[in-house]
Formats: sequence, structure tokens, C-alpha cells
Amino acid sequence: MKNFIFISPNFPTNYWQFCRELKNNGMNVLGIGDQPYDELSYDLKNSLNEYFKVSSLENYDEVYRAVAFFTYKYGRIDWLESNNEYWLERDAALRTDFNINSGFHTEDMPRMKYKSKMKEYYQKVGIPTARYYLVENKEGCLNFINEVGYPVITKPDNGVGASDTHRISSEADLDAFFANKIPGITYIMEEFIHAEVNSYDAVIDSNGEPMFETGNVTPMSIMDIVNNEDNSIYYIVKNLPEDTRKAGRAAVKSFGVKSRFVHFEFFRLTQDQEGMGKKGDVVALEVNMRPCGGFSPDMMNYANSTNVYKIWADMIAFDRSTLPDGEHAYCAYAGRRDGKDFVLSHEEILEKYGNQMKMVERIPDVLAGAMGNQMYVATFKTKEEMDAFYKDMLKCNK
Repeated sequence: MKNFIFISPNFPTNYWQFCRELKNNGMNVLGIGDQPYDELSYDLKNSLNEYFKVSSLENYDEVYRAVAFFTYKYGRIDWLESNNEYWLERDAALRTDFNINSGFHTEDMPRMKYKSKMKEYYQKVGIPTARYYLVENKEGCLNFINEVGYPVITKPDNGVGASDTHRISSEADLDAFFANKIPGITYIMEEFIHAEVNSYDAVIDSNGEPMFETGNVTPMSIMDIVNNEDNSIYYIVKNLPEDTRKAGRAAVKSFGVKSRFVHFEFFRLTQDQEGMGKKGDVVALEVNMRPCGGFSPDMMNYANSTNVYKIWADMIAFDRSTLPDGEHAYCAYAGRRDGKDFVLSHEEILEKYGNQMKMVERIPDVLAGAMGNQMYVATFKTKEEMDAFYKDMLKCNK
């Protein structure tokens, strides 16, 4: 029986399903988290062989001692994973310290976490990337802006999601950025790309080959959703476009990905852009060496009539998928923001789209900035049906 340590198995709340499928595949599933055992969900408790509570997952020494305890009790640890962007570097450090050979180690992190480092690996396989400047001072920023023009985007070079990401459209915006930026953080400034975000989501085997592939489209910028407190929409595609598939597979090889669930983000240009390409072209954004966040794994299941939690666990246990490919559909996410005067009420939405609805839930405050407060997930056979759903979902009274 192989020993698998899952870091923070209780958050996000749907991640207990990874643990369940690991245990169903005969793995010894060992959880480390900071939530008291009695407060874990019934499903998660049943999906773990043992749980070690630490006072804080931020305390490396505590987590280190927890891994050491499991090693002493169960023997060599075969896998350690959180599937969470926030803990990616922590996972790598633990693998390095305990000589766990499955997964990335500390020396792999720069190309995985630093947006400036990622560009080199995209460029190696011919995928265009936005021009950038690692922020040092205002003069350097102005020189870069003179080259690429306004607007530009600033964000931490090593950041998670759209946190601390800003559009700068004037020198006044630039002054505000310098007045408010977090000390000690290295920021990257990039030229603005006129595009929507298309992703490549895949479970990759030990040879770097895909076992499962899908993708999503985010028509609205996550940065704008967070900064403007707007509604949130994105959808899982019915069928992955071939150009996204080609770019995703090339990036997998360039970044040396093996035995992982990945979420690679690309721009699809909405207009011709000098130095980047023609309208409709796929260009680089960033790589994420974990599943797409929130409820996306569940949405992938609904869109592909499958179980990505099991496909991932099959990759861990067998290095192959045991599931057939199912019927495909569009799976739409809509996150409505509290306080907006929507034309259709919550009850009217459920009455009209009840047959298509798969999930209806309140979003925890910690995630609401990017995902809205009230979420709906529904499936549709055609894009036209999905577009009508979004129109009904987001229309407000004037």
C-alpha cells in the first residue's frame, strides 16, 4: 500500500473527493491540516486513514514534524500533494526535505511560480508572450510604457490568482500603484493584451502525456471582476479547441510536467495586436501546476460526464485512466454579486433553469472576490442556450 500525504484536504471543501478516490484505489491517505478533526466533514473523515492536526499550516516546522510522524509510523512517503496553488512551494520543500521523488522539488519552483520565468519556457515552444518589465522604479516603468503604451498590467511576479493585480492607464494610476504597493514584493509590469482567457486543463501521466483534457473560457477579466466587484462568469468548453490543445501539450513538455493535474492559462486575442498575433490566435498567460480553482473540477465532470477526481487518483495509483470518455456539454458558471438589482430573482432563475442546474450555493467570503456571492452551475447542449442563460442571469434593472 502506497502512502499519500494530502496537505489541507479540507480546503477547498470539494477536495475531499480527491482523498476518497485515492483511498478507493488502495492508497493509504494521510491528511495534514489546521482544522480540528471533529470539525472535518463526515465524507472527508471517511476518506482519510489518519489525520494530523497542526495549529497552523503556515508553520513549516509543525508541518515538517507531521510528515516525520507519518514517515515513522507508516514508512516511506510515496506522494505528497495539496493540489493548491497557495501551498505549491511548501509541498515542494517537503518533498525535497523528505526525498519524495514524485512531484516538483524546490529547484523546480522558479519556472512554476514566477511569471517572468514562465515566459522562457513558453518561448522555447514558439508560444508568444507579453513584453514585461520587473518593476524597480517609476522611471523604468515610464520607459517601458513609452515602448508598449498604456494600459499596462502590474501584479506580483510570484502571486496567486488575480490578487494585487492592477490596470494602469495613466501616470496618475502609476503614482497610485507606487503609493500602495506592498513593500518587499517584486512586481512585474506587462503590456496589455486584448483577449479573453482560454485554459488548458489536463491530468498528465508519468510520461508527460495527457490522460484527460478539457478547458474553460473566461470572457470577463478576473482582475476586473475583483477590482470592480463585478459578477463572475466562465464556462467549461464542450470540446477543447485544437489550437488550445496544441499549445497546452507543448507547454506541458516545455515545463517538464509529469504526474500532475494542471491548469494552463492562455490569451485568445480579440483583435490583431502587433508583436502578439492575429485576432483568434492563442498566446501565453501563465501556468498553474494544480487543478483550476473553485468548483471547476466538478464542472469538468458535468461537461464531460466523467469524474476528474478519479482520473487524477487513477494517475497516482495506476498511471492510466480507468474511465471512458462520456457525453460532452457546455458547463456554465455564474456568480452573482450581492446588492445588484437583477431582473430575474433567485427563485425565477431556479424555476426557468431548474432542469439544467447542477449546483446552487453561496460562496464563502474568502472566495467571493473572484467568484461572486451566489453561484449557479448549469449545463447546456449548445452555446446559444448557454448565452441565453448568461443574459438572463446577469441582466439588471436600470
